[in-house]
Amino acid sequence: MTTLRSDFRLFHRLRVRWAEVDMQKIVFNGHYLMYLDTAISDYWRAMAFPYEAGMLALGGDLYVKKASVEYHGSARYDDLLDVGLRCQRIGTSSITFAGAIFAGDALLITAELIYVFADPTTQTSKPVPDTLRQALEAFEAGKAMTRMQVGDWALLSAGASTLREAVFVQEQGIGAHMVWDDLDARAVHAVSFNAMQVAVASGRLLQPAPGLGRIGRMAVNRALRGADLGKDVLLALVAASQARGDTEVSLHAQCSAEGFYLKNGFVARGDVFEEAGIRHIDMVQVF
Repeated sequence: MTTLRSDFRLFHRLRVRWAEVDMQKIVFNGHYLMYLDTAISDYWRAMAFPYEAGMLALGGDLYVKKASVEYHGSARYDDLLDVGLRCQRIGTSSITFAGAIFAGDALLITAELIYVFADPTTQTSKPVPDTLRQALEAFEAGKAMTRMQVGDWALLSAGASTLREAVFVQEQGIGAHMVWDDLDARAVHAVSFNAMQVAVASGRLLQPAPGLGRIGRMAVNRALRGADLGKDVLLALVAASQARGDTEVSLHAQCSAEGFYLKNGFVARGDVFEEAGIRHIDMVQVF
């Protein structure tokens, strides 16, 4: 197994905590597998693949068949570690990941993790679905894992509605009557689809007055937040606003997401207010 950092598609970064070390402040051997397991979650997120819902849709799940670790060095308390993973092989029903953990440039462990795709009820193996196989191969080849589509409600309502139901109604408890309205038919919509053609992020753009754009209904699959999917939708809607000649675009940001919009060119204006039982603030970007 090669151990160059650049050979791995993904890194998960973590800092060693007291609970993970022995009296000599050296990490217990078993924790390295926990670090790898945590990194696997980031791997799926980087693929824009919501693991639980994705596996349910595929009619199976992945079960660890074998995990082997070779130790080359020791991590110590307060070390900052990088965990690297790559999909090394896809068999008929198995998927093999190669892993490595580094402290700076020092290689600490190499690992091999073999998973079997199986029926979640009987735990009997099944062939890896072609859609999953193709998505993994595309990710390892460095291809884009999402496809942005901008269009009208007739074209994108199915994907956008699924996300709104999951994020606004189920997760945030907002009444369905406040999630859909007649303005959808007049809005420009942006929906990001993953490699399996599942909608993973969405938003809409209105024009309440000539030259003024208003972005709303921004939703990102809960399992995939932090992977820039919301940013991609936001930038697509801002671009659509600019393209039609708007001089500014605004939005009502949930206060918990204010930092996200600040980083993407918006500034706050006015006071905090409540909308649908959630604290919001008006934000604007001028062109």
